[in-house]
Amino acid sequence: MGPSSVDDLESDDQLIEVDEATAHVFPRPVGAPISTARTGAGYRPRSTVFLSDNRSRTGMTVRVDRSFDVAAPPERVWEFIADPENRARAISVVQEFSVDDPEGRRVTWQVKLPIPLVRKTVTVNTEDVTRRPPEYVKFVGKSKVMTVTGEHEIVETDDGTRLENHFVVDGKLPGVEKFFKRNLDSELENLQRALERDVQTTQ
Repeated sequence: MGPSSVDDLESDDQLIEVDEATAHVFPRPVGAPISTARTGAGYRPRSTVFLSDNRSRTGMTVRVDRSFDVAAPPERVWEFIADPENRARAISVVQEFSVDDPEGRRVTWQVKLPIPLVRKTVTVNTEDVTRRPPEYVKFVGKSKVMTVTGEHEIVETDDGTRLENHFVVDGKLPGVEKFFKRNLDSELENLQRALERDVQTTQ
């Protein structure tokens, strides 16, 4: 399993924090606390990226924590983020997806990864394993090349809502972790833009 907290990281693990406004990367020592998310007009979205080298396994665990504010009530944000179709559409490497049960908890992704060892689309079976309306949803996706875990927590603020996102990808083939190391934060940025567009169209 990948690390569940900063304290679980091994000595060779890397921890960086990215300031979204300046694109500046801050190296952080293992065990350093994560910055507290800020809200209000001066808030700048920040992403904390964990890179955990699992030397006893074939791959590497990549974790990204990204929080951002939305000028919408928590119920409206929940309406978007609790829908697995919205989450799938926001991920650029998901070529197709299908909902596999009436409640929408199980969704199958067809993922195309631009890495040499994966020449065909990869089937990823995802399931919402926890739903606590209107504040929290967690899903797990499993395939032959990776396991992905995503958590979305909704926090009410004075100006609307803060959405806290936590993603972990455990690669099972060489190259998978490198791709997500470079792109996982961008995928969460895509999710942010999709949510903001959705909110704007219904105002």
